Amino acid sequence: MTGRRLEPDQRRAQLLSCAVRLFGRRPYADVSTSDIAAEAGVARGLINHYFGTKRDLYIEAVRGLVTVPPVAVEQLPDGDLRTRVDASVTWFLDVVSRHSTPWLAAVDAGDPDVRRVLAEADEVAATSILTALGLPDTGTHRAVMRAYCGLAKATAREWLERGALDRDRAHAVLATTLTTLVGEVLE
Repeated sequence: MTGRRLEPDQRRAQLLSCAVRLFGRRPYADVSTSDIAAEAGVARGLINHYFGTKRDLYIEAVRGLVTVPPVAVEQLPDGDLRTRVDASVTWFLDVVSRHSTPWLAAVDAGDPDVRRVLAEADEVAATSILTALGLPDTGTHRAVMRAYCGLAKATAREWLERGALDRDRAHAVLATTLTTLVGEVLE
């Protein structure tokens, strides 16, 4: 195999992207490290070098799918609460729709390691939402944002998996709820 030379961070990101794509198309057991290496155009040993085992790569792929990156908050527009809520909800819906199959598989997983990653991602999301909306990080605020994260996942499922909501309705549910939580519950 003759993959093009990338910087370590770029190669790691490429391998994660290929893993997300393959795990999104097929169940974990049906994806091999050889499949991921072939998709990336690299030797299989690079997967072991960057991630260790297939399981470790899978957990990192899930973490990347469900964790809000700092750049998501940094790129939010300035503006009032409604503007920032709208932009935050749009970002979330864009991400889950772009990666709907692997995202749904991750949030529905019964695997204890994946559940741990989801719980960590909820904490990151709570922090991100509080930061994005300029709210203090108190116990009550964090608890409300974690509860909102559960609603966000359920709403995305209703849209992507069940088809009970369209994207506009899912956006309205999430934006209205978050605005109401901030304005009426956390005031």
